[in-house]
Amino acid sequence: MKIITIVGARPQFIKAAALSREIATNKDIEEIIVHTGQHFDDNMSEVFFREMDIPLPKYNLAINSLNHGSMTGRMLEGIEKILIDEKPDLVLVYGDTNSTIAGALAAKKLHIKVAHVEAGLRSFNIEMPEEINRILTDRISDFLFCPTQTAVDNLKKEGYENIDCKIIRCGDVMQDAANYYSEKNSNNDFVRNNIGYSNFILCTLHRAENTDSPEKLSTIINTLNEIHEITPVVLPLHPRTKKKIADLHLELKVKIIEPVGYLNMIELLKKCSLVVTDSGGLQKEAFFFQKNCVTLRDQTEWVELIENNVNILSKINRNDIIDAINKMLTKTSDFTIDLYGNGMACKNILKELLKIKTEK
Repeated sequence: MKIITIVGARPQFIKAAALSREIATNKDIEEIIVHTGQHFDDNMSEVFFREMDIPLPKYNLAINSLNHGSMTGRMLEGIEKILIDEKPDLVLVYGDTNSTIAGALAAKKLHIKVAHVEAGLRSFNIEMPEEINRILTDRISDFLFCPTQTAVDNLKKEGYENIDCKIIRCGDVMQDAANYYSEKNSNNDFVRNNIGYSNFILCTLHRAENTDSPEKLSTIINTLNEIHEITPVVLPLHPRTKKKIADLHLELKVKIIEPVGYLNMIELLKKCSLVVTDSGGLQKEAFFFQKNCVTLRDQTEWVELIENNVNILSKINRNDIIDAINKMLTKTSDFTIDLYGNGMACKNILKELLKIKTEK
Protein backbone atom coordinates (compact mmCIF):
# COMPACT_ATOMS: atom_id res chain seq x y z
CA MET A 1 0.00 0.00 0.00
CA LYS A 2 1.38 3.41 -0.99
CA ILE A 3 0.41 6.50 0.98
CA ILE A 4 1.28 10.08 0.08
CA THR A 5 1.31 12.48 3.03
CA ILE A 6 0.85 16.19 2.37
CA VAL A 7 2.42 18.67 4.81
CA GLY A 8 3.21 22.36 4.62
CA ALA A 9 2.98 24.08 8.00
CA ARG A 10 4.50 23.72 11.47
CA PRO A 11 1.56 21.86 13.12
CA GLN A 12 1.50 19.39 10.25
CA PHE A 13 5.19 18.59 10.64
CA ILE A 14 4.58 17.73 14.29
CA LYS A 15 1.55 15.56 13.54
CA ALA A 16 3.34 13.82 10.69
CA ALA A 17 6.36 13.19 12.91
CA ALA A 18 4.20 11.15 15.26
CA LEU A 19 2.15 9.26 12.68
CA SER A 20 4.95 8.68 10.15
CA ARG A 21 7.01 7.05 12.91
CA GLU A 22 4.13 4.68 13.60
CA ILE A 23 3.54 3.96 9.90
CA ALA A 24 7.24 3.11 9.50
CA THR A 25 6.81 0.22 11.93
CA ASN A 26 4.76 -1.63 9.29
CA LYS A 27 6.69 -2.92 6.27
CA ASP A 28 3.53 -3.31 4.18
CA ILE A 29 3.01 0.46 3.89
CA GLU A 30 5.18 2.78 1.81
CA GLU A 31 4.84 6.45 2.74
CA ILE A 32 5.97 9.33 0.55
CA ILE A 33 6.01 12.83 2.04
CA VAL A 34 5.20 15.91 -0.03
CA HIS A 35 6.09 19.32 1.45
CA THR A 36 4.16 22.13 -0.24
CA GLY A 37 6.62 24.72 1.09
CA GLN A 38 3.87 26.76 2.78
CA HIS A 39 6.19 27.37 5.76
CA PHE A 40 9.55 28.00 4.14
CA ASP A 41 11.64 29.82 6.76
CA ASP A 42 14.20 27.42 8.25
CA ASN A 43 12.89 27.95 11.77
CA MET A 44 9.35 27.26 10.55
CA SER A 45 10.15 24.25 8.38
CA GLU A 46 13.46 22.44 7.86
CA VAL A 47 14.39 22.47 11.53
CA PHE A 48 11.38 20.24 12.24
CA PHE A 49 12.53 17.56 9.82
CA ARG A 50 16.04 17.63 11.30
CA GLU A 51 15.27 17.57 14.99
CA MET A 52 12.14 15.41 14.92
CA ASP A 53 13.58 12.59 12.78
CA ILE A 54 10.82 12.96 10.19
CA PRO A 55 11.65 11.26 6.87
CA LEU A 56 12.73 13.98 4.45
CA PRO A 57 10.10 14.91 1.86
CA LYS A 58 10.59 13.27 -1.51
CA TYR A 59 9.04 16.39 -3.04
CA ASN A 60 9.16 20.05 -2.00
CA LEU A 61 6.94 22.33 -4.08
CA ALA A 62 8.36 25.54 -2.51
CA ILE A 63 5.03 27.36 -2.82
CA ASN A 64 4.68 30.23 -0.34
CA SER A 65 4.20 33.98 0.15
CA LEU A 66 1.15 34.13 -2.13
CA ASN A 67 -2.48 35.06 -1.66
CA HIS A 68 -4.86 32.24 -0.70
CA GLY A 69 -6.15 31.66 -4.22
CA SER A 70 -2.77 31.67 -5.92
CA MET A 71 -1.18 29.51 -3.23
CA THR A 72 -3.95 26.91 -3.19
CA GLY A 73 -4.13 26.79 -6.99
CA ARG A 74 -0.41 26.25 -7.45
CA MET A 75 -0.38 23.60 -4.71
CA LEU A 76 -3.29 21.82 -6.40
CA GLU A 77 -1.43 21.81 -9.71
CA GLY A 78 1.85 20.61 -8.18
CA ILE A 79 0.29 17.88 -6.04
CA GLU A 80 -1.80 16.61 -8.95
CA LYS A 81 1.32 16.02 -11.05
CA ILE A 82 2.94 14.06 -8.20
CA LEU A 83 -0.16 11.93 -7.66
CA ILE A 84 -0.35 11.08 -11.36
CA ASP A 85 3.30 9.98 -11.31
CA GLU A 86 3.25 8.11 -7.98
CA LYS A 87 -0.24 6.52 -8.22
CA PRO A 88 -0.81 6.19 -4.44
CA ASP A 89 -3.62 4.18 -2.85
CA LEU A 90 -4.36 6.92 -0.33
CA VAL A 91 -3.57 10.58 0.32
CA LEU A 92 -3.19 11.63 3.94
CA VAL A 93 -3.82 15.26 4.89
CA TYR A 94 -3.64 17.04 8.23
CA GLY A 95 -5.53 19.92 9.80
CA ASP A 96 -6.89 22.99 8.04
CA THR A 97 -4.29 24.80 5.92
CA ASN A 98 -4.17 25.58 2.20
CA SER A 99 -1.91 22.53 1.88
CA THR A 100 -4.70 20.41 3.39
CA ILE A 101 -7.46 21.42 0.99
CA ALA A 102 -5.11 21.36 -2.02
CA GLY A 103 -4.01 17.80 -1.23
CA ALA A 104 -7.56 16.59 -0.67
CA LEU A 105 -8.90 18.22 -3.85
CA ALA A 106 -6.07 16.91 -6.02
CA ALA A 107 -6.58 13.37 -4.75
CA LYS A 108 -10.37 13.36 -4.94
CA LYS A 109 -10.44 14.60 -8.53
CA LEU A 110 -8.12 11.73 -9.44
CA HIS A 111 -10.39 9.27 -7.59
CA ILE A 112 -7.78 8.55 -4.93
CA LYS A 113 -8.97 7.89 -1.38
CA VAL A 114 -8.45 10.72 1.11
CA ALA A 115 -7.85 10.42 4.86
CA HIS A 116 -8.18 13.58 6.96
CA VAL A 117 -6.39 13.60 10.30
CA GLU A 118 -7.99 16.12 12.69
CA ALA A 119 -11.39 15.90 11.04
CA GLY A 120 -14.62 17.28 12.47
CA LEU A 121 -13.23 20.40 14.11
CA ARG A 122 -15.37 23.53 13.89
CA SER A 123 -14.93 27.09 15.12
CA PHE A 124 -18.29 28.05 13.53
CA ASN A 125 -16.64 31.19 12.16
CA ILE A 126 -16.87 30.90 8.39
CA GLU A 127 -14.75 34.04 7.96
CA MET A 128 -11.70 32.04 9.07
CA PRO A 129 -9.88 30.56 6.06
CA GLU A 130 -9.04 27.56 8.25
CA GLU A 131 -12.75 26.89 8.82
CA ILE A 132 -13.42 26.85 5.10
CA ASN A 133 -10.48 24.50 4.52
CA ARG A 134 -11.53 22.03 7.21
CA ILE A 135 -15.21 21.93 6.17
CA LEU A 136 -14.40 21.32 2.51
CA THR A 137 -11.69 18.77 3.31
CA ASP A 138 -14.03 16.81 5.57
CA ARG A 139 -16.73 16.75 2.90
CA ILE A 140 -14.52 15.10 0.27
CA SER A 141 -12.58 12.77 2.60
CA ASP A 142 -13.21 9.03 2.75
CA PHE A 143 -11.72 8.50 6.21
CA LEU A 144 -12.33 11.09 8.91
CA PHE A 145 -9.93 10.67 11.85
CA CYS A 146 -11.46 12.69 14.69
CA PRO A 147 -9.36 13.72 17.72
CA THR A 148 -12.30 14.14 20.12
CA GLN A 149 -15.91 13.12 20.66
CA THR A 150 -16.90 16.74 19.98
CA ALA A 151 -15.41 16.40 16.49
CA VAL A 152 -17.40 13.19 15.92
CA ASP A 153 -20.58 14.89 17.12
CA ASN A 154 -19.99 17.83 14.78
CA LEU A 155 -19.85 15.50 11.79
CA LYS A 156 -22.97 13.64 12.86
CA LYS A 157 -24.89 16.91 13.25
CA GLU A 158 -23.84 17.82 9.71
CA GLY A 159 -25.22 14.55 8.33
CA TYR A 160 -21.99 12.69 7.71
CA GLU A 161 -23.59 9.42 8.78
CA ASN A 162 -25.52 9.67 5.49
CA ILE A 163 -22.37 10.24 3.42
CA ASP A 164 -20.13 7.48 2.05
CA CYS A 165 -17.26 7.94 4.49
CA LYS A 166 -15.93 6.40 7.69
CA ILE A 167 -15.82 8.40 10.93
CA ILE A 168 -13.18 7.22 13.43
CA ARG A 169 -12.52 8.72 16.86
CA CYS A 170 -8.81 8.05 17.18
CA GLY A 171 -7.52 10.58 19.72
CA ASP A 172 -5.13 13.44 18.99
CA VAL A 173 -1.78 12.75 17.31
CA MET A 174 -0.44 15.96 18.91
CA GLN A 175 -0.57 14.28 22.30
CA ASP A 176 1.40 11.32 20.91
CA ALA A 177 4.05 13.79 19.70
CA ALA A 178 4.09 15.71 22.97
CA ASN A 179 4.59 12.54 25.01
CA TYR A 180 7.39 11.22 22.79
CA TYR A 181 9.37 14.43 22.37
CA SER A 182 8.97 15.50 25.98
CA GLU A 183 10.99 12.45 27.02
CA LYS A 184 13.52 12.98 24.22
CA ASN A 185 13.87 16.62 25.24
CA SER A 186 14.66 16.12 28.93
CA ASN A 187 18.14 17.73 28.78
CA ASN A 188 17.16 20.86 26.83
CA ASP A 189 18.76 24.11 28.10
CA PHE A 190 17.13 26.50 25.64
CA VAL A 191 15.24 28.55 28.24
CA ARG A 192 18.21 28.87 30.59
CA ASN A 193 20.52 29.93 27.77
CA ASN A 194 18.20 32.23 25.81
CA ILE A 195 15.30 33.58 27.84
CA GLY A 196 16.67 34.99 31.09
CA TYR A 197 13.39 34.75 33.04
CA SER A 198 12.29 32.13 35.54
CA ASN A 199 8.69 33.34 35.43
CA PHE A 200 7.27 34.30 32.05
CA ILE A 201 4.22 34.19 29.78
CA LEU A 202 4.68 32.37 26.48
CA CYS A 203 2.82 34.10 23.64
CA THR A 204 2.31 33.30 19.96
CA LEU A 205 0.49 35.49 17.48
CA HIS A 206 -0.15 34.67 13.82
CA ARG A 207 -3.88 34.20 13.14
CA ALA A 208 -5.01 36.28 10.15
CA GLU A 209 -8.12 37.52 11.95
CA ASN A 210 -5.78 39.27 14.41
CA THR A 211 -2.76 40.19 12.31
CA ASP A 212 -4.71 41.46 9.29
CA SER A 213 -6.70 43.89 11.42
CA PRO A 214 -4.63 47.00 12.27
CA GLU A 215 -6.95 47.75 15.18
CA LYS A 216 -6.76 44.26 16.67
CA LEU A 217 -3.02 43.90 16.14
CA SER A 218 -2.34 47.30 17.70
CA THR A 219 -4.52 46.43 20.70
CA ILE A 220 -2.79 43.10 21.25
CA ILE A 221 0.73 44.52 20.93
CA ASN A 222 0.03 47.49 23.22
CA THR A 223 -1.59 45.22 25.81
CA LEU A 224 1.29 42.72 25.70
CA ASN A 225 3.72 45.60 26.21
CA GLU A 226 1.77 46.64 29.30
CA ILE A 227 1.64 43.10 30.69
CA HIS A 228 5.37 42.67 30.08
CA GLU A 229 6.10 45.44 32.61
CA ILE A 230 4.67 43.19 35.36
CA THR A 231 5.17 39.62 34.07
CA PRO A 232 7.69 39.09 31.23
CA VAL A 233 6.17 38.04 27.91
CA VAL A 234 8.23 35.86 25.54
CA LEU A 235 7.10 36.04 21.91
CA PRO A 236 8.54 33.74 19.21
CA LEU A 237 7.73 36.05 16.31
CA HIS A 238 6.18 34.56 13.18
CA PRO A 239 7.69 36.12 10.00
CA ARG A 240 4.31 37.22 8.67
CA THR A 241 3.35 38.80 12.01
CA LYS A 242 6.72 40.55 12.17
CA LYS A 243 6.05 42.18 8.81
CA LYS A 244 2.55 43.27 9.84
CA ILE A 245 3.91 44.86 13.04
CA ALA A 246 6.61 46.67 11.07
CA ASP A 247 4.07 47.92 8.52
CA LEU A 248 2.07 49.53 11.35
CA HIS A 249 5.22 50.96 12.98
CA LEU A 250 4.28 49.31 16.29
CA GLU A 251 6.83 49.15 19.09
CA LEU A 252 7.32 45.76 20.72
CA LYS A 253 8.64 45.87 24.29
CA VAL A 254 8.24 42.16 25.02
CA LYS A 255 11.04 39.59 24.77
CA ILE A 256 11.18 38.73 21.06
CA ILE A 257 12.85 35.54 19.88
CA GLU A 258 13.03 33.87 16.47
CA PRO A 259 10.48 31.14 15.70
CA VAL A 260 11.59 27.95 17.43
CA GLY A 261 11.53 24.28 16.56
CA TYR A 262 9.27 21.87 18.38
CA LEU A 263 11.84 20.70 20.93
CA ASN A 264 12.57 24.26 22.06
CA MET A 265 8.85 25.04 22.09
CA ILE A 266 8.37 22.10 24.44
CA GLU A 267 11.00 23.58 26.73
CA LEU A 268 9.25 26.96 26.64
CA LEU A 269 5.95 25.27 27.47
CA LYS A 270 7.47 23.35 30.36
CA LYS A 271 9.05 26.46 31.89
CA CYS A 272 6.39 29.15 31.29
CA SER A 273 3.72 30.22 33.76
CA LEU A 274 0.95 30.74 31.20
CA VAL A 275 0.29 30.45 27.46
CA VAL A 276 -1.33 33.29 25.51
CA THR A 277 -2.03 32.47 21.87
CA ASP A 278 -4.31 32.67 18.86
CA SER A 279 -3.01 29.31 17.60
CA GLY A 280 -5.15 26.20 17.53
CA GLY A 281 -2.43 23.67 18.22
CA LEU A 282 -0.74 25.56 21.05
CA GLN A 283 -3.98 25.55 23.06
CA LYS A 284 -3.71 21.78 23.24
CA GLU A 285 0.05 21.79 23.78
CA ALA A 286 -0.50 24.03 26.80
CA PHE A 287 -2.84 21.37 28.19
CA PHE A 288 -0.39 18.54 27.45
CA PHE A 289 2.25 20.37 29.51
CA GLN A 290 -0.20 21.34 32.26
CA LYS A 291 -0.33 25.07 31.62
CA ASN A 292 -3.38 27.32 31.63
CA CYS A 293 -4.09 29.14 28.40
CA VAL A 294 -5.65 32.41 27.23
CA THR A 295 -6.81 32.28 23.61
CA LEU A 296 -7.03 35.59 21.77
CA ARG A 297 -10.05 34.65 19.69
CA ASP A 298 -13.84 34.72 19.85
CA GLN A 299 -14.12 30.97 19.18
CA THR A 300 -12.03 27.84 19.45
CA GLU A 301 -12.25 24.41 17.85
CA TRP A 302 -11.06 22.87 21.13
CA VAL A 303 -14.21 23.48 23.15
CA GLU A 304 -13.36 20.75 25.67
CA LEU A 305 -10.51 22.93 26.97
CA ILE A 306 -12.97 25.74 27.65
CA GLU A 307 -15.50 23.36 29.20
CA ASN A 308 -12.83 22.00 31.56
CA ASN A 309 -11.67 25.51 32.55
CA VAL A 310 -8.05 25.14 31.46
CA ASN A 311 -8.45 27.63 28.63
CA ILE A 312 -10.33 30.91 28.38
CA LEU A 313 -11.29 32.98 25.33
CA SER A 314 -10.54 36.68 25.31
CA LYS A 315 -12.01 39.34 23.07
CA ILE A 316 -9.47 41.69 21.54
CA ASN A 317 -9.63 44.64 23.87
CA ARG A 318 -7.22 45.72 26.59
CA ASN A 319 -9.39 45.08 29.63
CA ASP A 320 -10.57 41.62 28.54
CA ILE A 321 -7.03 40.46 27.72
CA ILE A 322 -5.60 41.72 31.02
CA ASP A 323 -8.48 40.26 33.06
CA ALA A 324 -8.14 36.87 31.33
CA ILE A 325 -4.39 36.75 31.88
CA ASN A 326 -4.64 37.74 35.54
CA LYS A 327 -7.33 35.11 36.11
CA MET A 328 -5.43 32.25 34.45
CA LEU A 329 -2.04 33.14 35.93
CA THR A 330 -3.34 32.38 39.42
CA LYS A 331 -5.78 29.56 38.61
CA THR A 332 -5.17 25.97 39.73
CA SER A 333 -6.48 23.55 37.10
CA ASP A 334 -7.02 19.81 36.76
CA PHE A 335 -4.86 18.44 33.96
CA THR A 336 -5.41 14.74 34.78
CA ILE A 337 -8.53 14.44 32.61
CA ASP A 338 -8.25 12.40 29.40
CA LEU A 339 -9.40 14.65 26.56
CA TYR A 340 -7.21 13.52 23.67
CA GLY A 341 -6.62 9.76 23.85
CA ASN A 342 -3.60 9.60 26.16
CA GLY A 343 -1.10 9.10 23.36
CA MET A 344 -2.74 6.20 21.49
CA ALA A 345 -3.96 8.13 18.42
CA CYS A 346 -1.25 7.01 16.00
CA LYS A 347 -1.69 3.33 16.85
CA ASN A 348 -5.44 3.71 16.33
CA ILE A 349 -4.92 5.39 12.93
CA LEU A 350 -2.42 2.76 11.76
CA LYS A 351 -4.90 0.03 12.69
CA GLU A 352 -7.51 1.68 10.44
CA LEU A 353 -5.02 2.19 7.60
CA LEU A 354 -4.20 -1.52 7.68
CA LYS A 355 -7.92 -2.27 7.39
CA ILE A 356 -8.01 -0.14 4.25
CA LYS A 357 -5.17 -2.22 2.81
CA THR A 358 -7.03 -5.45 3.63
CA GLU A 359 -10.26 -4.16 2.06
CA LYS A 360 -8.55 -3.22 -1.24
